[in-house]
Amino acid sequence: MLGVVLLTALGVWQVERRTWKLALIERVEQRMHAAPIAPPPPSSWLAVTAASDEYRRVTVRGTFLNADETLVQAVTTDGPGFWVLTPLQTADGTTVLVNRGFVPPERRDPATRRDGEPQGTVSVTGLLRISEPKGGFLRNNDPASGRWYSRDVTAIAASHGLSKVAPFFIDADATPNPGGTPVGGLTMVRFPNNHLIYALTWFALAFMLAGALLRIISGGGRAGADPRWDSRRAAVRRLIGAARNLSRDTGPDARAHIGSA
Repeated sequence: MLGVVLLTALGVWQVERRTWKLALIERVEQRMHAAPIAPPPPSSWLAVTAASDEYRRVTVRGTFLNADETLVQAVTTDGPGFWVLTPLQTADGTTVLVNRGFVPPERRDPATRRDGEPQGTVSVTGLLRISEPKGGFLRNNDPASGRWYSRDVTAIAASHGLSKVAPFFIDADATPNPGGTPVGGLTMVRFPNNHLIYALTWFALAFMLAGALLRIISGGGRAGADPRWDSRRAAVRRLIGAARNLSRDTGPDARAHIGSA
């Protein structure tokens, strides 16, 4: 019976996770489509979190430090290439990294896209994103050789000797850049939501296990004479084994949060 209780509890937990995930998706959708606001000021930087701030639509004004741009490897719907992260220095002396968008490998050299390097004061609107420390999957950032696999704000700022840098970056929107590159507005916002499938799986296992246990109990007096006893007991063991295996990992979305939200 403990197995039935455990499986039922896991099903209820997945239902609760689904409710949380749907609320999260709605919250992020509201942020992305709200009117742009100013990014958090330096006094609030320590309080910036994925749960409370990521994907907020913001607008910032300043001057691009084009000589300090960083290329971060990327794979997008347009194919493999690089994100162009450029520091934007604001009027108060602080700096915000802006992911200006995507460039293909043949446009990685800034000399091939000089038209896309605005001079003077500009206004950038986009989505606030949380720093991605250390690197990508199985690949660590290598600042010494200029190989970047994630948008690690702290490490990128340090590699260029920048100070007063915001702990977040901004994904620029799809406003066209002169010359056509970089291409902005390619932020991917996806939250896996398989909790209903997992919940139904747990509840189905609980129902099957309960039914098997009832059949075994009702036929327990004939255990020694009824050859079906062994098959029933084996079926229960298989169900319990399957439950244990599933309990080790309920799927990648169970770990998703805003910065997986």
